[in-house]
Amino acid sequence: MLIDKKIPISYILNKIKFEIGYVLLIGLVVHYLTSEFKAIIPEMPIAIPAFIGTAISVILSFKLNQSYDRWWEARKVWGSIVNDSRSFILQLQSFVSPEKQAQVKQIAYRHIAWCYSLGQSLRGLDPTQNLENLISQDDLTSLARHNNKPLALLQLNSRQITDLKSDNELNTFCHIQINNTMVNFSNAMGMAERIKNTVFPVTYRMFLHFFIYVFAVTLSIALRDIESQFEIPLLLVITSAFFLLERSATHLQDPFSNKPTDTAMTTIARTIEINIKQLLGDESVPKPLQPEKFYSL
Repeated sequence: MLIDKKIPISYILNKIKFEIGYVLLIGLVVHYLTSEFKAIIPEMPIAIPAFIGTAISVILSFKLNQSYDRWWEARKVWGSIVNDSRSFILQLQSFVSPEKQAQVKQIAYRHIAWCYSLGQSLRGLDPTQNLENLISQDDLTSLARHNNKPLALLQLNSRQITDLKSDNELNTFCHIQINNTMVNFSNAMGMAERIKNTVFPVTYRMFLHFFIYVFAVTLSIALRDIESQFEIPLLLVITSAFFLLERSATHLQDPFSNKPTDTAMTTIARTIEINIKQLLGDESVPKPLQPEKFYSL
């Protein structure tokens, strides 16, 4: 997730370098043609590129709104995971007798592993990476049989909570309360997977790029009487604004894409780990993750 720090110009320009190259080529070709065949090519009223630019602005506005909605929904999902994680441990500590707090700790550590595993899974990375310090070797062996590793971790915790109920450590009411929290974790995971697996229409980007290039051609023709040393930079600046907004929307629409603009799931998981270990009274509490230059992991 991008943070409130200075973003390198190289990062911004790198996102649209090919598009800028195409616009530069279009501008040079159109300027040459309008200069060599000025008598043949009719004048382009400035109202035509202005109309196309307005249409592009409307389409971009819609895409930005839809993309931000997806990103914000992803952030709300992980916000709910933070809240439910705290409630989950507090419920276990309140409902389970002091003699069984070792099992509470095991469940809590497995839940921390679930948070990290879910983030890795959504990013398309190894969901079992760095879990060996949080769960047992038996748990890791059990995970190997599952395609959905975070779901398998939820199942392991659910079974252990059921064992606590069978040992009369949880009455029916307490079991229902904890089970509701477990359901919230499953629902949050499902919502995140839905966002991840629902593809934003690709044709939207294709049509938008096509109209931006049409806009570049018409604007270049409309500015035919301006010297090239002024026309080309002006063309590049205007189209760059469109391309940057479009690229920003494209990144926002994929909040789990393992890019600087995605949801800071690893940082959030670390926050959950710190909170849970402090609730458990552990001494080995890690420090919060520091941002990577201008974004959080």
